[in-house]
Amino acid sequence: MSIRLRIVDPEAMEALGARIAGELRAGDAVLLSGELGAGKTTFTRGLGAALGVRGTVTSPTFVLARTHPREDGGAPLVHVDAYRLGDAAELDDLDIDFAGSIAVVEWGAGLLEHLVDEWLSITIMRPTGAGAAGAADDAGTDPDEAPVEPREVIIEGVGERWSDLGWLHAAGD
Repeated sequence: MSIRLRIVDPEAMEALGARIAGELRAGDAVLLSGELGAGKTTFTRGLGAALGVRGTVTSPTFVLARTHPREDGGAPLVHVDAYRLGDAAELDDLDIDFAGSIAVVEWGAGLLEHLVDEWLSITIMRPTGAGAAGAADDAGTDPDEAPVEPREVIIEGVGERWSDLGWLHAAGD
């Protein structure tokens, strides 16, 4: 089963992360796919805030994996950037406690599935070649003034744990 959502802005992406956080428990894995700048870390920031992690969720690009303990003592959020990893063995070498944490793995397609049996796959697609945003960049104007472009998000469940995604229907805009 898969669900397609249109996410209109970063706040809605964070809200989607928060909505999904409400369904997560220790042992759950989320695989995030999408281009650079698609919104993977924004999604994870919303997820982490809803889980009540200490501190702000930031991209783990330079550290590969960052563990975010939760204020309530629940299963920590482990946020992984697998972009520079070559294979599942390198991901396994990070010694992530998949059973005792909630793991969000960016760029982990082809790697995560060798380490866990079930996961929630989230693919974030952003438009490319948008005229207005490109024109703002070319003109030397502030990129923060460029229009926000909606994202298309495809959510698929892999395994029995995620066989029914009906709870997500209320998460779209």
